[in-house]
Amino acid sequence: MRTQDSATAHGTIAVSGAPDTVAATAPTRSGTLSAALGVVAFSLTFPGTAWALEGLGPWSVTTCRVVLAALVAGGALAARRVAPPQRRHWPGLLVVAAGVVVGFPLLTTLALQTSTTSHAAVVVGLLPLTTATVSAVRTGARPSRRFWAAALTGAAVVIGFAVQQSGGAPATGDLYLFGALLVCAAGYAEGGRLARDMPGWQVIGWALVACVPVALPGAAVALSVEDVRLGGHAVAGLLWLAVGSQFVGLVVWYRGMAAIGVARASQLQLAQPLLTLVWSVLLLGEHIGPAAPIAAVAVLVCIGVTQRG
Repeated sequence: MRTQDSATAHGTIAVSGAPDTVAATAPTRSGTLSAALGVVAFSLTFPGTAWALEGLGPWSVTTCRVVLAALVAGGALAARRVAPPQRRHWPGLLVVAAGVVVGFPLLTTLALQTSTTSHAAVVVGLLPLTTATVSAVRTGARPSRRFWAAALTGAAVVIGFAVQQSGGAPATGDLYLFGALLVCAAGYAEGGRLARDMPGWQVIGWALVACVPVALPGAAVALSVEDVRLGGHAVAGLLWLAVGSQFVGLVVWYRGMAAIGVARASQLQLAQPLLTLVWSVLLLGEHIGPAAPIAAVAVLVCIGVTQRG
């Protein structure tokens, strides 16, 4: 990461005078706001998926959201007359596409057929730790022992929560969620790397466009095989997933990461599981037992420790 970005990520910007301080503060505030908006958008993903599943099957939800989001992204790229990425960028974009555009949505949608949104929110609350771990492996960084201790503790909390909720062993939905963590972390890490060479919105935009040749026929097949019972919730949920979570949310998230750094942005993501718990009560009427918020706060603490070490 560039020196300026690294300094910003740790909240310490060297300045020589007031004008420089003001100039440095404005992008930081803008980046923090962008990242925060991304977190809010992501916190609504599971409730939106639950709504979409009321009228569509899991494969229809996944493929249709990709197609709709790709239409929005392709339109934005065409309107801005953005040139196609260089050949060296495509391997990374395909990783983003496989992890963020297809893998995470599909696996979490399959999980939400049997898991509640509150349960899924706690498990996926481990995503910042997973992303940091994958990024460390990808870049060759060497986090401190405190980082690894907190990461392992957070993982143990989530696994213990999943086992306790399922009565002795991880359920099928939990296996889907753990798989979603891995593929999404890989997509986030690769997307963060690509965002150094191109604007973040172009990273997710081209990743979405790259999925169209597979998603379009996939949507046609899924809609012909799975039951379709479109209602207000199903339509609203699908549109939110496509426009809010899949495109706009990722655009502002990548913009925020580029402005304030991955470390500082991930601190904001600590609120995501707790926000999703609130949405699951307000929008879905779910009953949340004491284990969910306790586990969510425990994971939050673990992630907070990693940010300090």
